[in-house]
Amino acid sequence: MKHDYQLTAVARTALGKGASRRLRRANERVAAIIYGGSAEPQPIAIDKPAFYKALEDEAFFSSIINIDIDGSKEQVVIRDLQRHPYKELITHADFMRVDATHELTITVPLHFAGDEECKGVREQDGVLHVLANDVEVSCLPADLPEYLEVNVANMELGDTLHLSDIPMPKGVTVVALTHGEDHDMGIVTVTHPDRGTDEEGDGEEEDASDADVQRPEADNGGEGEQV
Repeated sequence: MKHDYQLTAVARTALGKGASRRLRRANERVAAIIYGGSAEPQPIAIDKPAFYKALEDEAFFSSIINIDIDGSKEQVVIRDLQRHPYKELITHADFMRVDATHELTITVPLHFAGDEECKGVREQDGVLHVLANDVEVSCLPADLPEYLEVNVANMELGDTLHLSDIPMPKGVTVVALTHGEDHDMGIVTVTHPDRGTDEEGDGEEEDASDADVQRPEADNGGEGEQV
């Protein structure tokens, strides 16, 4: 089920670093800007509590957001967040307007289902490795998915799922795949666990012993062993 994110904001007329500092000091709103489409960029200040609560949801970053600006409605997606260098504060947010008739490009998260039943892990002692946590898609705003689900239950040892294996909702396209088969990257794989640690360790220990035997000769040459 899609989330319905509603934010409230006011138009921001006082701009500049000083105005931004005063806004942060008041601790009631967050400076932001809305851009895109045919309208001019609109500096705004978003009510902080609702904005910070929305940021806790992964879906917020791949959803259409409704912002009420002094009674005027805007539909947007979030494009960028600027954070304080050491405090847990958002100092600025960028939103882009969306048009119901134009496709948008946005990154959506991947959710991997069936990992506990994965055949390659449960029956073949493999290890599941996630290679990508999100993917860039293109679609109309009405078709925008909050996430894409990939089922790994039937994966066997040595299997790799690629971008082209993601079940795509109607009207949604993976941007990378529009650039050709060479861009069909792997997103999850089942591999053998690393069993070479002990053997490699024995080899390193043997090499170290040989080096100790040769060290006096190296010292006579005036050069020490590099570590």
